[in-house]
Amino acid sequence: MASRSQLLCLQLAFLLLSLNATTGFSQLSTDFYGECCPQALPTIKRVVEAAIYKQRRVGAFLLRMHFHDCFVNGCDASVLLDPTPTIDSEKNAVPNQNSLRGFDVVDNIKLEVDKACGGPVVSCADILAVAARDSVVALGGPTWKVQLGRRDSTTANRTLADIDIPAPVFDLPELIENFKKQGLNEKDLVALSGGHTLGFARCLVFRSRIYNDKDINPAFAKKLQTTCPQSGGDFNLAPLDPTDARFDTAYFTNLVKQKGLLDSDQALFNGSDSTDALVKKYSLNAKAFSKAFAKSMIKMGNIKPLTGNQGEIRSQCSKVNYS
Repeated sequence: MASRSQLLCLQLAFLLLSLNATTGFSQLSTDFYGECCPQALPTIKRVVEAAIYKQRRVGAFLLRMHFHDCFVNGCDASVLLDPTPTIDSEKNAVPNQNSLRGFDVVDNIKLEVDKACGGPVVSCADILAVAARDSVVALGGPTWKVQLGRRDSTTANRTLADIDIPAPVFDLPELIENFKKQGLNEKDLVALSGGHTLGFARCLVFRSRIYNDKDINPAFAKKLQTTCPQSGGDFNLAPLDPTDARFDTAYFTNLVKQKGLLDSDQALFNGSDSTDALVKKYSLNAKAFSKAFAKSMIKMGNIKPLTGNQGEIRSQCSKVNYS
């Protein structure tokens, strides 16, 4: 039997759905859980902060997970589903396998939020969106009001994950086209790429750049070669910028100095009038970057959400309710 909180949230979901149908009003709301579970967001924040306190890399894990979720059929928590005979898990896609981390933290958030709400009221998709925001804030970045009311998918698409998650070897035209497919423009591309101010990358994905590319600072490449040999060490890690656990503008400063770790990073500052100017601007103006990042995160979070009676609210984020 559904709890009072579940019924209140379901009623709000249908109300927003009907408003959208008649007035074009957004199906998501920043206050979606205000009535049905006011403790939802404080609980997510508490668990995220505790996890980051234990291991600061968790912030990068959660931000990246939200990004990889939204770029595959929208922000629907499909990235969290384990493989089954009927689900081709996105966890096994090339960009995610042995790379995407933090699933245990998401499971813990879900457990604590369901306790606070008296049942499965908050979707896993909304948990990812809020946890990404709270991670950025915990590591010194901007805050923003997260649109809420997403529901969870009942399927996943590994093939689409291999296609739609931007590859670290993409050049600028490929990146622009990839983001355009998601309804995102070049400003969004540069701002969201700034999320690489957090985290690490594996030798496997930047080896070719540090041994073969010309648009790279020679001393920077040589230093990285000590971590990433020409053969072996595929899973050795290097930071995406010098301050890998602090949200700042060092990522953009590095690009200006031709110290982008990935090809897809340096592609943003490589002779293009449109993106070079933004990279320079953000390298010098932290406030401008923070504002643009928050705006683009809201926009990304609105990619094809499931709402109303679409999808479900999972009891466990790693599997659909009927399995």
